[in-house]
Amino acid sequence: QYADYTLWQQELLGEADDPDSAGSRQLAFWHEALADLPEEATLPADRPRPAAASYRGGLCTDHLPAELHTGLTHLARESGATLFMAVQAAVATVLSRSGAGPDVPLGSPVSGRIDEALDGLVGFFVNTLVLRTDLSGDPSFRELLDRVRRTDLAAWNHQDLPFDRLVEVLNPERSASRHPLFQVMLTLGEAGSDTVGFPGLDARTEYNELQIAKFDLTFGFAEHRTRDGRPHGLDITIEYATDLYEARTIDALMARLRRLLESVLTSPDTPLSVLDLLGEHERRQLLEEWAGPVTGTPDASLAELFSAQAARTPDAVAMVDEYQDFSYRELDELTNRLAHHLIGLGIGRGDVVAVLMERSAGLLTALLAVVKAGAVYAPLNTTDPDTRLTQILTDTAAPVLLTDEALADHPVAAATTARVVVLDGTSVPAGLPATAPVPAVHPDEPVYAMFTSGSTGVPKGVAVTHRNVADLAAQTRYRGGHHRRVLFHSPAAFDASTYEIWVPWLNGGTLVVAPRGHLDPAGYRRLIDTHGITSMWLTAGLFRVMAEEAPDAFAGVREVWAGGDVVPPEAVRRIHEHCPDTTVVNGYGPTETTTFAATHRIRRPFDYPGTVPIGEALDNHRLYVLDPALRLVPPGTPGELYIAGAGLAQGYLNRPGMTAERFVADPYGPSGARMYRTGDLVRWNHEGSLEYLGRADQQVKLRGFRIEPGEIETALTAHPAVAQATVTVREDRPGDKRLVAYLVAAQDVRLDGEDVQREISAALPEYMVPSAFVVLDALPLTPNGKIDRRALPAPRQSTDTGGRAPRTLAEEVLCGLFAAVLGLPSATIDDHFFRRGGHSLLATRLISRIRAVWDAEITIRDLFQHPTVAQLAERLTAAGGGTRRPALAPQERPERIPLSSAQQRLWFLDQMEGPSATYNIPMALRLTGELDREALRLALTDLVMRHESLRTVYPVHENSPHQHVLPGGPVELPLTDTTERDVTRLLHEEASRTFDLSGEPPFAVRLFRLGRQAHVLSLVIHHIASDGWSNGPLFRDLSDAYAARTEGRAPDWEPLPVQYADYALWQQRL
Repeated sequence: QYADYTLWQQELLGEADDPDSAGSRQLAFWHEALADLPEEATLPADRPRPAAASYRGGLCTDHLPAELHTGLTHLARESGATLFMAVQAAVATVLSRSGAGPDVPLGSPVSGRIDEALDGLVGFFVNTLVLRTDLSGDPSFRELLDRVRRTDLAAWNHQDLPFDRLVEVLNPERSASRHPLFQVMLTLGEAGSDTVGFPGLDARTEYNELQIAKFDLTFGFAEHRTRDGRPHGLDITIEYATDLYEARTIDALMARLRRLLESVLTSPDTPLSVLDLLGEHERRQLLEEWAGPVTGTPDASLAELFSAQAARTPDAVAMVDEYQDFSYRELDELTNRLAHHLIGLGIGRGDVVAVLMERSAGLLTALLAVVKAGAVYAPLNTTDPDTRLTQILTDTAAPVLLTDEALADHPVAAATTARVVVLDGTSVPAGLPATAPVPAVHPDEPVYAMFTSGSTGVPKGVAVTHRNVADLAAQTRYRGGHHRRVLFHSPAAFDASTYEIWVPWLNGGTLVVAPRGHLDPAGYRRLIDTHGITSMWLTAGLFRVMAEEAPDAFAGVREVWAGGDVVPPEAVRRIHEHCPDTTVVNGYGPTETTTFAATHRIRRPFDYPGTVPIGEALDNHRLYVLDPALRLVPPGTPGELYIAGAGLAQGYLNRPGMTAERFVADPYGPSGARMYRTGDLVRWNHEGSLEYLGRADQQVKLRGFRIEPGEIETALTAHPAVAQATVTVREDRPGDKRLVAYLVAAQDVRLDGEDVQREISAALPEYMVPSAFVVLDALPLTPNGKIDRRALPAPRQSTDTGGRAPRTLAEEVLCGLFAAVLGLPSATIDDHFFRRGGHSLLATRLISRIRAVWDAEITIRDLFQHPTVAQLAERLTAAGGGTRRPALAPQERPERIPLSSAQQRLWFLDQMEGPSATYNIPMALRLTGELDREALRLALTDLVMRHESLRTVYPVHENSPHQHVLPGGPVELPLTDTTERDVTRLLHEEASRTFDLSGEPPFAVRLFRLGRQAHVLSLVIHHIASDGWSNGPLFRDLSDAYAARTEGRAPDWEPLPVQYADYALWQQRL
């Protein structure tokens, strides 16, 4: 019986502290096999992983024909492998190519029936192995199959160690949001027949589907065979967690898996990276449908385009500041004169002219005059350090530096060898012609150079061409009149100024010049109201400030564009609330792609599940999401963003090596085309918009978890008290990496870091919750308005060990209990139970001791959700190897029979999750013909009498569960009359029932009568009492018992050699 098995299992494994025991030897193997295993390796999710899994699931199915089944079988045999190994290699490959990484651990069940005495027994024997698949080095499928074969054979030779014991000893980072050691399960079995032999009846099993997913993904393969045993097709199912994935994501994954299986049969020796897993529809989406529309680009210089616009609308207002207006005719003539003046100073075609001027109309006339002179303007940021400005002047070899009276005495102007020309506002020397100069400038020559930070600390100049800017200004996104009056307020050295200057000027609009100096929200409100601004660009940081302090200021603005960093969702919501007629646009683009490469018009209502998409490709632009080998990745898969098209800059000024490194050949564009490597990690969503995931060099890996800070930042800014947040990993002490959040409080709100931590702990997996929260008055910014991460302060440590001392009596007692249970000399209130070595058995012990001190209902689930002393104290307050195996035989049973290792894990999960149908095994048997109901009831009684596991309960004694086998008795068989239409719903209700394991047998039956000769028998068994392999002996015994009872006799079975309790005791001895 099963109780015998439990005792035998204890004997089989031996003592844990005996290094010569089989258990210790197997544990040593797994220690080595799973060293440095990634904590999470799965298909990237469509939605953020919840703090705790709901186990809701969906199902996707496919069928492979006999020829594919035969081919895979033969390929496996040629490699000395099995079909299981072949499908494992395929699943791992498709997951890796979809973003799971090169090291893919898969869970796989083994029957656990390692003794013939267990073959006919109903019980929970199944064990789970972690099969690690190494895809590094770009192997061929045949090479990978050889790796898998060696890995699997070694694993199967060490299959006795229970999975839960492996988890306890390896002690991986625990989270209630996902399964430890692996997140993807793989099974292979026989499709088999659904017919069960019941005399006088046509009896067929039916799958009673529960929409449950115990893992992120479960790949199931079922073999069909001909009567002579030849392969006859493979059924494939993918069970998936709907917390994480949409159905169309899994449909696409299934399609990629099928394409891979087809490809490896014809190309088994081809490197896996070469195999194309994209479908034609996906490829068409990525290269055609999601590329920007081809509209053509003006074939003229900016000077020519401006003059043409002035000729079309000579009297329209081209520029206005706080003092005067300039018509297009006036501005055209004024800048022509100034251009002649610059040419007279010796400035020629292609020369770089440095411009150090404050924001003013004079600055803009100077820039336009440089363009008309055929030169290249290089604006300098007036707030930059002198050393940086000097570096830029040296790098450009600018012969002339233009400045204004306010900056004429600037130290850089005094020290430069360039000729310094001081301009008097918009005044120009008399006697110069108003006609346009005629320098022969080609549209593909540079028009400006803007300097950005370099990784070496030396700024690098991005050379942007006339055609680049003309294309930006000709975008169809600007149609409709929303960009008629554009505010110029960005630093001229920041590429947002390209939009602010050239979009209105090349479309007949008005450029509104903001006054010099710093602008506060009130100042922006006055400018918008006074000048009727219709469109403006703001950095994400400034957008947030405006949303907080003056959200209604944008009420008259038609479009507000924001970007340069992650646009805060809460800020967008506030603008939507206060400005119903204003459209918010997320604009994305590196300086190297002329301000914008993608934009996204944020829809109303604001219903994005995560961050705001960075957008869709501009006209004449192509966006590629590629893997390290420059292959297109499927939609939903993270990759690095490359940008091609009309906005691509010429390169870096005087840096051909750096240009060649970042501007590379475009393998998907026309001959000779280039693309820019952004260094940004993104992915396509299902709507064809890009979602920003972070910088390639900022992706965080902490305690084995791959973490994108942007996801945490989104959760933080969703807190009403948090206005702005950024997250980074710090290593202020060697080896001590910590996730740190920096927060800025919302206006007039006191921000409590502990309160924020509590709230996001309910929204994020535990490993994504920062260990420190630093509240700042403002986030430090670079001159371009982006977060200066190097200026973020180190969090203060409250003690040398990084934890705080207890503050209350409850915390003091809990610190003592944590230390005692974990075997530590002391504990702080910030110590995390599972990070300090806790596991499920120790958790049970801790809960027991807590209950002995406090008269409170505290559970294992509470400890998972509140794993530190501080959090648990608040919860309490709120709650008021080689030797011969011993033979498996009936064991001498102690007063309290222990649970087997597998049962312990399920009992633990039941305690943590509470009563749930997650681990039910629902079955249905359709019975057609004359049914003898009484014979069936007696047969069910015989079945329960034969298999102790079906009448075993799991009470708790001194906080430790044990098996208690109930005496046999008649089984009740409730009868419900129903119809074919309703029976599916009623079966689902039965399948969803819950069991109280402490006192209720884990087996329930009900008979549904659909007609005189039509019945359906529902059987629901909790997984703690059965497994998939048990279905065979269960239905066989039920069939035999029914046949006997219809003849008026008891079944003449051979007695079972052991019961499950014997196995549980035997397992502990292994």
